[in-house]
Amino acid sequence: MSILIKPIITEKATMQSEVLNAYAFEVNTKANKVEIKKAVEAAYGVSVEKVRTINVRPDRKTRFTKTGIQHGKTNAVKKAIVQLAEGETIDLYANM
Repeated sequence: MSILIKPIITEKATMQSEVLNAYAFEVNTKANKVEIKKAVEAAYGVSVEKVRTINVRPDRKTRFTKTGIQHGKTNAVKKAIVQLAEGETIDLYANM
């Protein structure tokens, strides 16, 4: 089971990484804070101070088409905001 799925790179996440030294990741929905902390420390070689998690509910969408009403939903996602120790950083753009 891979715990870290991908980093979240948005304006808000970038601002948090610069100001608060906190990075956002999309993680497995069954992972807990201890597993997330160990995965980030192993993957990036940094020390993690705090982990905050957010369960994002799926969005329900309705479309009106020629064939009738189409119902659908997006997948549920879990996000983790990881705060690093003072003076440590993660370079998310190095692997690209």
